[in-house]
Amino acid sequence: MTTIFAFDTATSVATCALVRDGELLGERLCEAKTILAAADELTRAAGIAPAGIDALVVGTGPGSFTSIRIGLATARGLGLALGIPAAGVSTLHAFAGGQAVIDARRGEVFTTGPAVGRPEELDVDGRTLVGDGAIRYRDLFEAAGAEIPPDGDPAHLPAASRLVAHATAYAPADELEPVYLRAPDAKPSR
Repeated sequence: MTTIFAFDTATSVATCALVRDGELLGERLCEAKTILAAADELTRAAGIAPAGIDALVVGTGPGSFTSIRIGLATARGLGLALGIPAAGVSTLHAFAGGQAVIDARRGEVFTTGPAVGRPEELDVDGRTLVGDGAIRYRDLFEAAGAEIPPDGDPAHLPAASRLVAHATAYAPADELEPVYLRAPDAKPSR
């Protein structure tokens, strides 16, 4: 049996899941800063000790710079502490039901490619869009011919369990690379 702890912290809503041999044992939505508490809840509810986790799957972005760093640091810490491998998967795979559009702030969105751009530049005619970026720019996207589920639809929320199906290469967690798409706002001082 293979038990995988999957999680993503890159968007406005963090998500984590425990999956054993393809079966979802539990899933939680939380804030990025509480991902370890959510992991503890999941493993306790499933009756699994941390040593019973065989691998990690973590969302690598795109998304918030700080939130991506939280996720990768958590993966590296858990991977090292538990001696288990990890796989990095694009955060965009955590969404189902349409093309993921994540609010990138600054009047931009992250979407498939992965790419960052202004929402009015996307060709969305005839497409279903999901995610917090789809909600934020609903009027613009619908005017361009896109379909967007109602704001409360679960399709707009990431689900860590979806990342597991896209995990292909497992390696030491310290080898995971983030997908930022933009330079960080913080600059080194002189």
